[in-house]
Amino acid sequence: MIRFAYSLLFRLAQPLVWGRLAWRARRQPEYLRHLGERYGLHAGRPPAPLIWLHAVSVGETRAAEPLIKALLAEYPDHALLLTHMTPTGRAVGAELIGKYGPRLLQAYLPYDLPGACARFLDHFQPRAGLLMETEIWPNLIAAARARDVPMLLVNARLSARSQRGYRRFLPLIRPAVAGLAAVAAQTSADAERLQGIGAQGVRVTGNLKFDVTPAPEKLRLGADWRQALGNRPVWLAASTREGEEGFILDAFARLDLPDALLLLVPRHPQRFDEVAAAVGERRLPFCRRSAGQFPGPETRVWLGDSMGEMPAYFAAADVALIGGTLLPFGGQNLIEAAACGCPVLVGPHTYNFAQATEDALACGAARRVADAPDAAATAKQLLIEKTTLAAMREAAAEFSRSHRGATARTIALIKEFVA
Repeated sequence: MIRFAYSLLFRLAQPLVWGRLAWRARRQPEYLRHLGERYGLHAGRPPAPLIWLHAVSVGETRAAEPLIKALLAEYPDHALLLTHMTPTGRAVGAELIGKYGPRLLQAYLPYDLPGACARFLDHFQPRAGLLMETEIWPNLIAAARARDVPMLLVNARLSARSQRGYRRFLPLIRPAVAGLAAVAAQTSADAERLQGIGAQGVRVTGNLKFDVTPAPEKLRLGADWRQALGNRPVWLAASTREGEEGFILDAFARLDLPDALLLLVPRHPQRFDEVAAAVGERRLPFCRRSAGQFPGPETRVWLGDSMGEMPAYFAAADVALIGGTLLPFGGQNLIEAAACGCPVLVGPHTYNFAQATEDALACGAARRVADAPDAAATAKQLLIEKTTLAAMREAAAEFSRSHRGATARTIALIKEFVA
């Protein structure tokens, strides 16, 4: 009855869902494309056998790449379906299709309505479904169980904050989580919290993001930028979120380091113009990566308004502030920075990547800051103290190397359900 009430409310909320899609389409018209897929409507006959992997957006799709590569190697006679919820996630998935070939397919995950989930599963008939990180959909999991499709939550994480949220809806969430065939958790803390909301068959396999290898051509691009910038100090603000850029720009403007360059990379592409306007309002000379402009001696801010070039930005930077940590967004991924050998600063809000952050702080690959002025002051100190910065850079690279291996452990778990 609880799931029936949830389904009814979700169905009644569809006009709001359409309004939200239309609102987002004002900045990203792609939100209004492939609408039928969001209701499980697909044409043609998909290849069989097929394994399905859901990665909601950009971060999850990039994190899934080592697993995608391993699945294609482990199951050479299977196709692999990637599903997403956002156009940006789909765009990154399209890049992977170009890289790994036609055995990769793409679609949007249907909304969690009983009919849509049934149509999706009946059309693709996957051997198994793999959900990345925290995607728990009651109707989808119930429909898969009814069709004997094992569902696994992989690279699973659950912050204390998210656990408290799920506990408010435990009568709905517990049966869904218990319906998962297995859970591959990132850390023991994640495993414990997932078990606390009903997960069974939980194993700690590590974080797939440590197995992501930065593209060599992106690292070369960043190295070229670094060489062209010469000895100029570069402070990167990576994957910044709403409200953070203003604080960062104001702190940077007060930074007594005249030749320093701020490389500012917003998290979401639909906000690029908004952030450009914020830079302009402060009368800071800036240029945009999307315009093919390279910073000159007078440029104070380089706006990284491009997609898929984050490894290059990390490779070009001396130190990076990780976005989403200054304000209570929970933080973005610092693992990619470490893989590029880039020292990082994190603000007080890191609950999305709590264990990775604590490990990075403990080994000297990262430093905690209180706010944007503290971040600017710490960045200035590190940019002056070259020896300290070099030690952090080596610690970051070692931190990345020492945490690898999650892909192999995850594949071993999947093989128990897909022969």
